[in-house]
Amino acid sequence: MQQRKKSSKKVTSWEVLGKQLAEFRRVAGLTQGQLADLARVGEDTVSSVEQGRRRLQADLAERLDTILETKRALSTAVSTIPTHERYPLFAQDFIEHEQTAVTILSYESHVIPGLLQTSEYARTVFGNAYPPLTTQGLEEAVQARVDRKQILSRDIPPMMSFIIEESVLLRHLGDPQAMSQQIQHLRDCADLPCLSLQVMPTNTDAHAGLAGPLVLLETPDHDHLAYIEGHHRGFMVDDQDEVSAYQQKYGMLRAQALSPQKTKDLLNTLLGVK
Repeated sequence: MQQRKKSSKKVTSWEVLGKQLAEFRRVAGLTQGQLADLARVGEDTVSSVEQGRRRLQADLAERLDTILETKRALSTAVSTIPTHERYPLFAQDFIEHEQTAVTILSYESHVIPGLLQTSEYARTVFGNAYPPLTTQGLEEAVQARVDRKQILSRDIPPMMSFIIEESVLLRHLGDPQAMSQQIQHLRDCADLPCLSLQVMPTNTDAHAGLAGPLVLLETPDHDHLAYIEGHHRGFMVDDQDEVSAYQQKYGMLRAQALSPQKTKDLLNTLLGVK
C-alpha cells in the first residue's frame, strides 16, 4: 500500500499578518480585549485574526490601522494576500491545486458546483451562510468565486466532468429570474468542448454518491487527489488507494447519471426550449 505523502505545515500569509497585528497591538500597549472594544468587534475576533485562524477583512484592517497608527500597513498587507489564500483556510490547498489541474471531476448534491455558478447564484449561496457574512465579506466571497472560474478560459483549460443532482436544479435559490439565468449558464457550459455535464435523476434507484459531494483532481505532474468538504471543513486525500476508490465511485456515478445529451435535453426543458 502506498504511503500518504508527508508535508510540513505551510505558514500562511494570514498567520504572518496575525503576528504583525499582535506585535502592533503590544507596541500600542493594548490587550486583545481593549483593541476589540476600540475596533467594535468581539475579543474572539481579534484573537482569531492574531492566530491566523480568521481572515482579516479589509474594513476591519482600516479601522485597526487608524487605532494603532500603523500607516495602512495592515490594509496594504490584506490587499496583497495571494489569491488562493483569500479562501477559507481549510480550502486553500484545494483551490491552489484546482487552479493548475489538468483534470477536474466533480459530483455535487446540494448546490451548483462553484466553477459553474453565476455571480448572482453565488451571492445567494453565500447569503445563506451561518453565521452570516458581513456585507463586505459577502462581496469578497462572491468575487473570489468568480475569480476561480477563470480556469475555464485558460488557453488550455482542464478536462472537466460535472455530475449534479436533479434536485439542485429544482431548488430555486434566489429569485426565479436568477435561477433561470443559472440554468441557462449550465446549458451554455454543457456545450464547452472541455466539459462534460451530467444530471443525476431524482428517481434513480441506484446511487453511488450517497456519502456526499466529491471532487477529484489530476495535477500537471499526473498526481491524483481527492477533496472532501463538509460544514466549514474540508480535506485533501492523496493516498492513492483511497483516491482510486473515489475514482471507482465517480465512474459508477457517471454510469448512473443521465448522458450529456439527455442532460442538455433536460436543461432545455427547464428553460422552456423545445
